[in-house]
Amino acid sequence: MDSLRTADLYPPIAPFSSGMLPVGDGHTLYWEQCGAPWGLPVVYLHGGPGSGCLPVHRRFYDPDRYRIVLFDQRGCGRSTPLGETRANATARLVADIEALRAHLAIDRWLVVGGSWGTTLALAYGQAHPERCLGFLLRGVFLFGAEEVAWFLSGMGRFFPEAERRWLGHLTPPERGDPLAAYARRLADPDPAVHGPAAHLWNAYEHACSSLRGPGDETVCWQVPAAVGGDVVALARLEVHYMQNLGFLAPGQLLGGMAAIRHLPAAVVQGRYDMVCPIRTAERLVRAWPGAAFSIVPDAGHSAFEPGIRAAVVRHTDAFARAALGGPPGFAR
Repeated sequence: MDSLRTADLYPPIAPFSSGMLPVGDGHTLYWEQCGAPWGLPVVYLHGGPGSGCLPVHRRFYDPDRYRIVLFDQRGCGRSTPLGETRANATARLVADIEALRAHLAIDRWLVVGGSWGTTLALAYGQAHPERCLGFLLRGVFLFGAEEVAWFLSGMGRFFPEAERRWLGHLTPPERGDPLAAYARRLADPDPAVHGPAAHLWNAYEHACSSLRGPGDETVCWQVPAAVGGDVVALARLEVHYMQNLGFLAPGQLLGGMAAIRHLPAAVVQGRYDMVCPIRTAERLVRAWPGAAFSIVPDAGHSAFEPGIRAAVVRHTDAFARAALGGPPGFAR
């Protein structure tokens, strides 16, 4: 995915440091730092749950102004053990972020998240508001029961051919509860069982993620490198978190906004995001009156759609300019 050539992202860069951080429970996190060692700290929280970071994720930030921290969450990407669901829950991931901040001796940082990363960013911020400079969130997901239900039965209203192939992998009795059916198949130790299930789970989401996806169905049903990480790990962790509604209490994130409402925030949302519909982002912004809200009129869910890329970079540039010259803030 780092072969992406576009004027609205910064050029490819390599990390100036990286490592593996043990966080307990048998888990070790991969982390890396890019850009300016003494720059404005920013931490990126990838989506999924389960995807992992990609080299292209470094390119949303000015490397001369930002100290860019990326890491693969528990069970993801280069973290070990890959695809592990044991001791893998939101509160533990929040603790991991804080452990990484302390390990890198960072006082406060800008918290950026996309999709599931927005859920995690809000949970982290509400637990540790004193460690946050602000928030930049793309494709908001709050892990409410209605959002999970939409993923399972709503996206297919707009992508019926994708849903047909996704459900077609299951037996007719299993189609009444596809989440449980996919969970059983993904937990099966036989690669002949969990492999095809993982491929079809991820391909369904990918097919619904862009406003203008590939026209050829064969290409559309291939999970590209852009997804990041391992397809089995991604599917297992997504299903694990969906079955547990993100390990959050109902309404927890909107109910906890008092802890972070005073901090600057920007929300970037594709108007036609079918994975994380705009209604959730609008609810969050109404609970965060000072937040900048950038609705991209010709975009879906993917961070790599042109309008989404441009809006995220516009906000990271504006935040760096403001923070280095005065109070932090985002573009309006």
